[in-house]
Amino acid sequence: MEVVGKHILVVGLARSGVAAAEFLAARGARVTVNDAKPEAELKDAESLRAKGIEVVGGAHPRELFEQSDLIVVSPGVPLALEPFQLAKAAGVPIIGEIELAARFLRGRLVGITGSNGKTTVSTLIGELLKDAGLPTQVGGNIGTPLISLVETSRDDGWTVAELSSFQLESVERLHVNVALLLNITPDHLDRYDSMADYAAAKANIFRNQTADDVAVLNADNDWSMREGEKTAARRVCFSRLRELDEGIFLRGDGIIERSATGERELLTRADIPLPGDHNVENVMAALAAGLACGASPDSMRQTVRNFKGVEHRLEFVAEINGVKFYNDSKATNVDAAIKCLEAFAGGVIVILGGKDKGGDYLPLAPLVRERCEHVILIGTAADKIEAALAETKPLHRAATMPEAVKLGLKLGQPGNVVLLAPACASFDMFDNYEHRGRVFKEAVRSLIGS
Repeated sequence: MEVVGKHILVVGLARSGVAAAEFLAARGARVTVNDAKPEAELKDAESLRAKGIEVVGGAHPRELFEQSDLIVVSPGVPLALEPFQLAKAAGVPIIGEIELAARFLRGRLVGITGSNGKTTVSTLIGELLKDAGLPTQVGGNIGTPLISLVETSRDDGWTVAELSSFQLESVERLHVNVALLLNITPDHLDRYDSMADYAAAKANIFRNQTADDVAVLNADNDWSMREGEKTAARRVCFSRLRELDEGIFLRGDGIIERSATGERELLTRADIPLPGDHNVENVMAALAAGLACGASPDSMRQTVRNFKGVEHRLEFVAEINGVKFYNDSKATNVDAAIKCLEAFAGGVIVILGGKDKGGDYLPLAPLVRERCEHVILIGTAADKIEAALAETKPLHRAATMPEAVKLGLKLGQPGNVVLLAPACASFDMFDNYEHRGRVFKEAVRSLIGS
């Protein structure tokens, strides 16, 4: 892909947008970055200008979109915005940062998408491949923009990429050698018109696969299996709930791989240090990917045993006066919060709330009745959640995260768990889910010794 001298517009100045702009400018493109936020709020504006990049903030000028040679859009910016429609009418190509990276990356690609579990599985696959001696790097939605991994990619290596539905919306040539669709449950319905539209965005991960590739699918998730029919790749399924004729499944406490040549036990539940049935599914998916990439079962077994999980995913923070505090700020939708609650037998004081994403909170009610002692509500979605859980357990309100943590300790008894599992986005009170998780942990630690 030739970019020298081309006028390229990068829309959205989050992490991936900044990385894309710098990448293109370094290769001789004439780059303009644009964000709806006022320029005073764009913290990277001065550093970008120092690299010869023009910065336009506060609006989306029509001429910028219509007169560019190419538009690169950040995943947080909806493609439905009118300026993009004007650009399309003017014949301007529009791609995402992931698609841009795909045109320069060397080596082979493992892509992971799904409503829940992406970061844990992406991180674990990275560890599995590295420990197997395979040249591996990890990025995408997990933190490091994929475009930032172009320089370190190599022809004999693997890039492991967490891919969100937002990133996959603009896929054209992205070729994923090993694609994982972990699950599809209601999420981001404030952006998509329907579950079918959301699922279709996820399924773009299969768009350019061939018969030489592998698609890993969750046999227990109807959406995953349905969208998986769109791939031309060899399909490998995993199931926690039933035995499969071929694939990876749970039998008793053993995780079994069965193929046309027979079956073998890859590891047992006791080898998995992470709590919760959902993490059994995450490990099975990662094992399927590891096998597809050439990692040995013996090597992977040891890696799983040593895997400590990922920050903000059922992360133990501290125990205070016999009450344990867990941070799962990454539980940004209802299904993720359900999986968190399922990881505990009972005695939970759960902190729910944040920015509503259009989901239904009623599915939380049975588990709240069964396993929770109290519910603490925060954020702009508190009223909607309260209406859904009104007939369950005592509901409390907190104006801030530190207030919610203090209330959790006050309500808690020895043996109880205070669990942050918001079931919502974080943007009403925090920069992102990481910021929310850090504030929770800081608030917990501030109470130690109090």
